[in-house]
Amino acid sequence: MKLGVFDSGVGGLTVARSLQRSRYFSELLYFGDTARVPYGSKDSNTVTRYALEAVEFFNGTDVDALIVACNTVSVVALETMQRFSNKPVYGVLEPGVMALEQAAEVDHESQVLVIATRSTIQSGEYQRRIKQLGFEHATAMATPLFVPIVEEELYEGAILHATFDHYFSALERPDVVLLGCTHFPLISDAISEYFSGAKTIHSGEAMVQWLSQHLDLKRQFDETPITIHASENVEAVRRVAKRWQLNL
Repeated sequence: MKLGVFDSGVGGLTVARSLQRSRYFSELLYFGDTARVPYGSKDSNTVTRYALEAVEFFNGTDVDALIVACNTVSVVALETMQRFSNKPVYGVLEPGVMALEQAAEVDHESQVLVIATRSTIQSGEYQRRIKQLGFEHATAMATPLFVPIVEEELYEGAILHATFDHYFSALERPDVVLLGCTHFPLISDAISEYFSGAKTIHSGEAMVQWLSQHLDLKRQFDETPITIHASENVEAVRRVAKRWQLNL
C-alpha cells in the first residue's frame, strides 16, 4: 500500500515518520502546503478550499489512501475531502483520542491538557470526544504560536520557553498533554520538560495503530521511501525530515 500524507506544513512529518517506521507501507508521498501555513488561524471556508486543492493533487497520483496529518483540516474539512477524493481519506483526530484512551498510566482522574490550533480548539471536537470517554479533568487551550515557531525550527531556546510561559504559567501541572497539532511533537520533549516530565501523546504512532486495526496490514517492507513535495521551500521541509530522522 502506498500512502499520501497531507499537512499544512512540516508538522505532518511527525506522522510520516511513524508510518515509515511501521514497515506496513511500500511508499509515502508527502505534500506540505508551506506557502500558506498556518491553517489554524484561517476560516473554515478557506481551510476547506486548501484541503480540496490537496485532494486534487493526490487524485492525480497513484497512492492507495490519503492521511490528513493536520488536525485543523481533520476537524474542518475531512468529510468534504472524503466526498471528493478518489481514494480513502483518514484524519488524525480519532487516532489521537484513541491514543489517550489507551495510554499507560493515564486514567479518568488524570489531569489532561489538550493543546492545538485555534480552529481545532474552537471546533470542540477533542473536548467532546474526551468527555465521552469519561475524562473529568480536561483543559483545552489554543496555542497557535507554536506552529510558526516549529516552522522556523526553533525547537529550544528563549523564544520557545517565553511562549511556554505565555500560555502555561498559570496552569496546574497536567499529567498528560495531548498534542492536537502534528507540528507539536517536534517540541514535545521541551513541553514535557516544562511540565516536569508530563506524558505527551501525539497522532503519529496512534495513526499507525489505528490503521492497523482498521485495514488488513502486514509488516512486509524493509524500507518505505518517502517523496516530499511542498508548495514553497521544499528544501526546508526535507531539512526538517532529516532532523526528524526520516529516510529520504
